[in-house]
Amino acid sequence: MIPRPAPRGLSFICPRNCPEESDHPMALPSTIYRVTIQLSHVDRGIYETLQATLARHPSETAERLVLRLLAYAVCYGPELGFTRGIGAADEPDLWVKGPDDRVALWIEVGTPEPERLLKASRHACHVVLLAGAPNRSRWDGQHLARLAGVPNLTIIGLDFAFVRQLATRLERSIAWDVTISGGDLYVTIAGETLDASLEPLAGPPLFAV
Repeated sequence: MIPRPAPRGLSFICPRNCPEESDHPMALPSTIYRVTIQLSHVDRGIYETLQATLARHPSETAERLVLRLLAYAVCYGPELGFTRGIGAADEPDLWVKGPDDRVALWIEVGTPEPERLLKASRHACHVVLLAGAPNRSRWDGQHLARLAGVPNLTIIGLDFAFVRQLATRLERSIAWDVTISGGDLYVTIAGETLDASLEPLAGPPLFAV
């Protein structure tokens, strides 16, 4: 499972007369990634150069960061943006907010608790889960039937081996060519192309989003 990890504990500030600062460790800072994605979303007729600056929380795995980037490409729209991430439990991984501040599109990655998705579906117009984790088959068996009845929840499965391959190639400066065609996803990094299928698991078609 790739849950949303809990935020790290509080940082401690050593008083002026503290002799050993090492006894009071500070929280680690986030790692910043600069991202450029050449997106060819054939299924939706979108051809864009996407640029973003993405913070990776100290407790976030490389695989989860990859899933967030893939969700950004798969669900891209001009108003789609990253949230504060796993440090903000009341926010998704990505979202689109309307002028009235209501969430039009709520996007999660990994295999979150079903109650989180059900709650989001009551408040957002459309919820999308890009599901990927080492134990996803178990998660599917436990929760998919229940979630399949939610009319505004779309669940798409992604082979976690593909996610791991991308995670091993992560650099602080990310340059990907992403093509989506016929429900298949292709990511080219430094001349090497990896591919996987976007597997519809539940809900309305993703590309109607």
